Amino acid sequence: MRKLTLLTTLIAPIFFSHTAFATGLYSCDSGDRSSWKSKESLIEKVKAEGWKIRRVKEDGGCYELYGTTPEGQRVEAYFHPVTLEKHLVARRGKILFRKVD
Repeated sequence: MRKLTLLTTLIAPIFFSHTAFATGLYSCDSGDRSSWKSKESLIEKVKAEGWKIRRVKEDGGCYELYGTTPEGQRVEAYFHPVTLEKHLVARRGKILFRKVD
């Protein structure tokens, strides 16, 4: 019984860590990955708009960007990977912008 408890204790965090944090704040209906634009295209686009980028990663079918807006706010932002359109911007859990369909 102790071995089973130990095994469960070791395996459960690994299993739940992958499923619990899979999509963050937002998810995109982004379709086939072959239609996605590159992360570099997104970085180039937002830098031209005045953003400062710290990190870009894929999350929930979106590009999730950590950076600073042209207004100087440090944010987490989600962009659609096909259109590179901004869908959500949040700062410390507070939503500052959400695209309305």
